[in-house]
Amino acid sequence: MTVSGSPFDFVLSYLGGAAVSFTPCIYPLIPITAGYIGATSSGSKIKGFLLSIVYVSGVAVTYSLLGVVAALTGGFFGRISALPVTNIIVGAVVLFFGLSMLEVFTITLPNIIRLPVLKKQNYFSTFLLGLSSGFLVSPCLISVLGPILAYIATKQNVVYGAILLFSFAYGMGLLLILIGTFSALLVNLPKSGKWLTLLKRFYALIIIGVGIYFIVLGLRRLNL
Repeated sequence: MTVSGSPFDFVLSYLGGAAVSFTPCIYPLIPITAGYIGATSSGSKIKGFLLSIVYVSGVAVTYSLLGVVAALTGGFFGRISALPVTNIIVGAVVLFFGLSMLEVFTITLPNIIRLPVLKKQNYFSTFLLGLSSGFLVSPCLISVLGPILAYIATKQNVVYGAILLFSFAYGMGLLLILIGTFSALLVNLPKSGKWLTLLKRFYALIIIGVGIYFIVLGLRRLNL
């Protein structure tokens, strides 16, 4: 199966991911990824860059699998995503994570999907860390990934879907690559504190608003 569509699609996907990388969704991952890469690179910018690439590649592989699933389901995915009930379910999930982000309650992840405790700090373990992080990226990305996955479903092309999500993930990892390469940037980043809490709550309210929007949209389509 060959790649379909315009190469410009992949550029747009990468730019979309790059825009996401500078949102508060990604910021909480910076201390985790940069701390691990910084400790492993031993102050070497070249090694830091290579480790950052390997880490983001792990994230990209996870997102590529989502693209493959969307492409394989094809019309089925499109029909499911168009159902009013789907809007309500997606809205409920987004609302759930938004409330969790607002600390209304706490979500405890099962050990099977938590970030692995990696004893050996090398390229393979860095890749595994990226692979796991791909599943744990902030739920606010649902509103971004949803339309992309729906678009991939209309193409029904596995290669196209995988590369499109791979491009998005690499764009999303842009900030992490920069920080992993130039660890000195960490000095210039604002320290965690009250401002980060307020920013997190502000973004949680946006996510909650998106969830409510999807629920209301679904209810209207059901004529309720």
